[in-house]
Amino acid sequence: MADKTLTLLAVGDLILDQPEAETYFEFVAPVLRSADVVVGQGEVVFTDRSVCSTTDVPSPPCDPKNMSALPFAGFNVITLAGNHIWDSGAPGIEDTIAGLRNYGIAYTGAGMNIDEARQPAIIERNGTTFGFLSYNCVGPKESWATNKKAGCAYVRIITHYELDHATPGGPPTIYSFAEPKSLELMVQDIQKLRPLCDVLVVALHKGIGHVPSKLAMYEQQVSYAAIDAGADLILGHHAHILRGIEQYKGKTIFHGLCNFVTVTLALSADKAQSSDEWAIRRKELFGFAPDPEYPTYPFHPEAKQTIIAKCTIGDGKISQTSYLPCFINKRGQPEILKNDEMGQQAFEYMDKITRAAGLNARYKWDGNEVLVH
Repeated sequence: MADKTLTLLAVGDLILDQPEAETYFEFVAPVLRSADVVVGQGEVVFTDRSVCSTTDVPSPPCDPKNMSALPFAGFNVITLAGNHIWDSGAPGIEDTIAGLRNYGIAYTGAGMNIDEARQPAIIERNGTTFGFLSYNCVGPKESWATNKKAGCAYVRIITHYELDHATPGGPPTIYSFAEPKSLELMVQDIQKLRPLCDVLVVALHKGIGHVPSKLAMYEQQVSYAAIDAGADLILGHHAHILRGIEQYKGKTIFHGLCNFVTVTLALSADKAQSSDEWAIRRKELFGFAPDPEYPTYPFHPEAKQTIIAKCTIGDGKISQTSYLPCFINKRGQPEILKNDEMGQQAFEYMDKITRAAGLNARYKWDGNEVLVH
């Protein structure tokens, strides 16, 4: 059993497709390196092989040289299940996994077939064993691994639109829920991992992109199922904007960690026509245009607020959860805030979106971090 208190830090989506990637972690690397376990979501693959396999919104791969920023910043676990994992086909997945292995970084959520994608990452620190699993809940279907195809582990989500009033063509009520078979496979993975680790973390790529506060119906269903199966912590990402936090059966669900370092020119105005089309569609779907003063950060203006999730572990169990409020500067660098005016703005934002979503977590300052209770 562990003989010391350990710290786990977790962040959301990572995209490192700009040169000198280490510089984007300038203000956060010292804090990340101080933790015993640091986990992030690999949003985009690392490869220099020219393959494009996506039929969805394209996300060009990162230069493999930029992966060096991950160990530089202290990451030792990367979750990979997500909607862009297949954008560069099997070569992108193969090269990404090879790069992570080369740096000694554990990974989970993707592989050259479904069995590999469902394999957990397991690491040990001072007598405490940490287990990680990662699932893509947002599709597209082409990103999913099969017995004969590379891709990611997934939970398939069904969406049903119901017109519940006499207005043909009017706004429907939207129901979303997990397809039972794929949900059961996730549950089986968690149950299998449970006896092999002290702290079990499940990462879920989920949620409605770029929309403040709102949770889709399936998000709690899948999160609760993971905890019921034995998970100790849920880390959500994909929406590219913060979501609220929830306590369920004494476990913490971070419904959306937003972006962390997500520097990209993929959707800039001078890129391909498909990017211009996406910019128009984004405005129609989500009602925003990126801040022009953030050329490498093409996300919702509210996505400048982000957090680092923190868990304190003692005697092999999570004893406390909290978060470190952060702000993304104009260069795309996250900066950790203190308990001052800017930090209080971040605190109030998290409180607002948590309450707006009807979630039960409440927050209080403890020095320069925010306790979740």
